Amino acid sequence: MRRFAKLLDGLVYTRSRNAKLKLIEDYLRATPDPDRGWAMAALTGTLDLKTVKPAAIHDMVARRIDPVLFAMSRDFVGDLAETVALLWPKAGHEPEALDDGTLTISAAIERLSGLPRGEAPEALAAMLDHLDASGRYALLKLATGALRVGVSARLAKTALAQTFGLDVDEVEELWHGLAPPYAPLFAWAEGRGERPAAGALPVFRPFMLAHPLEDGTALSLEDYAAEWKWDGIRVQIVRAGGETRLYSRAGDDITGSFPEIAEAFVLEAVLDGELLVRGQAQGGAAHGGAAASFNALQQRLGRKQVSARMLADYPAFVRVYDVLVDGAEDLRPQPWRLRRARLERLAAALPADRFDLSMLIEAPDFAALGEIRLGARDAAIEGLMLKRRDSPYLGGRRVGAWYKWKRDPLVADCVMMYAQRGHGKRSSFYSDYTFGCWTAPPEQGGELLPVGKAYSGFTDEELAGLDRFVRTHTVQRFGPVREVEKTLVLEVAFDSIHASKRHKSGLAMRFPRVSRIRRDKPAAEADLIATLKAMVPADEA
Repeated sequence: MRRFAKLLDGLVYTRSRNAKLKLIEDYLRATPDPDRGWAMAALTGTLDLKTVKPAAIHDMVARRIDPVLFAMSRDFVGDLAETVALLWPKAGHEPEALDDGTLTISAAIERLSGLPRGEAPEALAAMLDHLDASGRYALLKLATGALRVGVSARLAKTALAQTFGLDVDEVEELWHGLAPPYAPLFAWAEGRGERPAAGALPVFRPFMLAHPLEDGTALSLEDYAAEWKWDGIRVQIVRAGGETRLYSRAGDDITGSFPEIAEAFVLEAVLDGELLVRGQAQGGAAHGGAAASFNALQQRLGRKQVSARMLADYPAFVRVYDVLVDGAEDLRPQPWRLRRARLERLAAALPADRFDLSMLIEAPDFAALGEIRLGARDAAIEGLMLKRRDSPYLGGRRVGAWYKWKRDPLVADCVMMYAQRGHGKRSSFYSDYTFGCWTAPPEQGGELLPVGKAYSGFTDEELAGLDRFVRTHTVQRFGPVREVEKTLVLEVAFDSIHASKRHKSGLAMRFPRVSRIRRDKPAAEADLIATLKAMVPADEA
């Protein structure tokens, strides 16, 4: 546990990508199996100890730490694991007896995962009694799965690949067919075994991603093909060995949430596409077929059980973009134009109610394409994709290959209402802001209702100014949340807005972020709820 604690400390206080890679590489070389495999599972978000949940940790803490002290400390620190680690009583042990180095990651996981949920918190407490603050922090992060140390799953896998001289895409591909602690993968990496089989399930391949198209950049349509960027979720449909799996962009298996897609896909192939829900979106026929907004798709996401009514009310389909594998043939090295021709033939053989082909957009030149983009306000369209016609399908973002050209965001002037501390390096700042709009003009008795929450879009300097505003204009506290004076206007940009029965305002924003701090604008001149409702797609209004 000491070595893992040191790794987490180093990652938290290191911003450099290369430095983070070096820290993980050093850890993997120095740490034996299975601890390093479990550490990689934690770093990549694939470790889930179902017996330990934050609520259980709160109950455990309440029996050992004064609840008022804990609440005040939690509000100041901003991180559950760090607060508990710092406040945990020493239970009568002498300092030198703490963290004797015998507790390993694998031992902790084996102990916690083998207990009923009701007994796990006390077992966790017993381990915390024999660790120092750094070890307690590491164990709690491991137990909750919320590391928040500035390392993405891709970065962790890149570190593993660089440690052993492997190809990161090959590591990624094998990763989803193996279970933690990945002993066969490490054995192969060190030359102690054969390349591991990916298991019986169809294997996930890393997605090819796009760079944002910078303002003012113009591309030749002779070199690039254009198609719509749909607002669903990117999926990979894989069928091999008689089984079909549906993977999300993160490589999560979501087949159970969309069984009708898996049942309808009978090709021995791997396709890349966008998962959508059928609807009557504005101009859908002109853009290649009606798709409902992301709000409709969200009703299906994350459901382990899908009722017949849900299947009928929110019928899912996949708009296919690309083909990676056809039968036993890996098509990824081929140029996009050849893969597209193959995809057109394959798509024609798929059931039309569950699959369709992403249409290509014809335009005489790039300027005309820009006009087409500006005119697209379909509820399910985010913008355009531009794909180099000779580009192979390569995992990750490749400069010059694919671009995403998003439509201009919607904006609204909103009033900051509440603030909460962030996580990780922002745990000392109030960086999560809830904002609202007026039900009617304030001079007519209108009130503010929350319409969204944002925690991005501002610079570090602006964050410091917003944090000062929160601290000096707090009017009430609710645990870790501060209510502030309703005087600061934030210009909020968002991709779309949808009707929502779960929110008092009746609205839910998609991807809101702070685009400007409007200190020049009085709060009374912020936007009305009615203004935002006018932006809701027609099929939801």
